[in-house]
Amino acid sequence: MYCAHVGPDVTVGGPVGFLLETARGRCSALFALLAGFSLIIITGRPCPRTGRDGRQAVARVVIRAVVLAVLGYALTALDTDVAVILSFYGLLFLAVLPLRRLRAGALALVAAAGALVMPPLLFVIRNSIEQGHWADAVAARDPVARVTGTDGLVELLFTGEYPVLTWMPFLVAGMAVARLDLTRPGLRSRLALAGGGLTLLGYGGSWLALRLVPHALSTVAAATDGGSASSAWWSDTVGDPQGHTPLAWLLVAAPHSQTTFSVLGNTGVALVVVAGCLTVADRMPRLLRLVRPVAAVGTMALTVYVLHIVALWLLTDVWQVPAVEDESLRALPVLLGFILAATTLAVVWTRRFRRGPLEYLLHQATRPAQYIE
Repeated sequence: MYCAHVGPDVTVGGPVGFLLETARGRCSALFALLAGFSLIIITGRPCPRTGRDGRQAVARVVIRAVVLAVLGYALTALDTDVAVILSFYGLLFLAVLPLRRLRAGALALVAAAGALVMPPLLFVIRNSIEQGHWADAVAARDPVARVTGTDGLVELLFTGEYPVLTWMPFLVAGMAVARLDLTRPGLRSRLALAGGGLTLLGYGGSWLALRLVPHALSTVAAATDGGSASSAWWSDTVGDPQGHTPLAWLLVAAPHSQTTFSVLGNTGVALVVVAGCLTVADRMPRLLRLVRPVAAVGTMALTVYVLHIVALWLLTDVWQVPAVEDESLRALPVLLGFILAATTLAVVWTRRFRRGPLEYLLHQATRPAQYIE
């Protein structure tokens, strides 16, 4: 996350540029997959909660969704260069909540169907928005748009950086993983193989399609005003399409391209990372002790996410430090400074408290759910 938001520009090239590029889009996809995992933990794992416990769990998720949406819009109002994901998360939680009782196999099928169907559907909707004015009419009547000063539900569902239509598969995939018995022998290996297969299918499929379909590369390059079309199969250096999006864009797998290839590839990477981390935690306890500072950051992910956006706002708007696009802030020392600050804060905090400060407040906000009968 910090690499994508404050690290050096990926155009620096070399090993540093490659490592930075791997974080683009893939970290947010992993974040979304783990969000789906956490939803299943809240609503019951390995078996969904029912009765009074089930209703209370649903209420906790709904409250979390509302709080995250409000917090997301508050951070968006700071007007930093970060595309804040929290408001999208709020709606995503509500969208996938009805699937909480499905088994792992059914959830995997829903995720796969979503990855295949949702991106082309979003492609059609976005082009219809470009050609008409119906989105403006919807936003004019949308209370969320009026209160937040954004495009409201149209942005959350279709036009934003993390549209619900194409980010649902990540959460549903995480829900499917959470339904599995991750202690079962061989399951982590199969999970890694599945992730590797999806990665190959997503990025490899895009690479092949862009080169086998006549004029695909040139069409993508023209649509992005000369973007790096040759890297469109895995890198966001391709840029965003300007105006009407051509059909060839569906062959791209760049991290935020909202295509089927992109969803498949990013999901595969996320699954490989999860399987790898689980294996390290189980088989290499000494290494696990060494990375406890990283685990500390994980226990207060919401806090460090919010604080880094506030820090960027302070640097650019309050203290008048040059804009984030300026190389002075997109330098490796700044990235390392953000990482060191977040890790130090997390280690110090978790030695005394179980939850991060915002995690604690979010937990407290969901306490009214216990009064539901």
